[in-house]
Amino acid sequence: MSIQTHTATVSSPSVTLEQRVVPAVLAIMMGLGLIFSVGLVGSDTIHNAAHDVRHSMTFPCH
Repeated sequence: MSIQTHTATVSSPSVTLEQRVVPAVLAIMMGLGLIFSVGLVGSDTIHNAAHDVRHSMTFPCH
């Protein structure tokens, strides 16, 4: 009895440096924008936004 094994050659597409750097830079910029925009907002605004989200999800909050 003979067992034959078949190996498939999978050619992976080459990823350029630009294809990796551009999404990383965009993600960093979005993250920093989120941190700074939320960090500069007053606490009442954040509380009201969280309160509205709780109500929209029908979660009792008070």
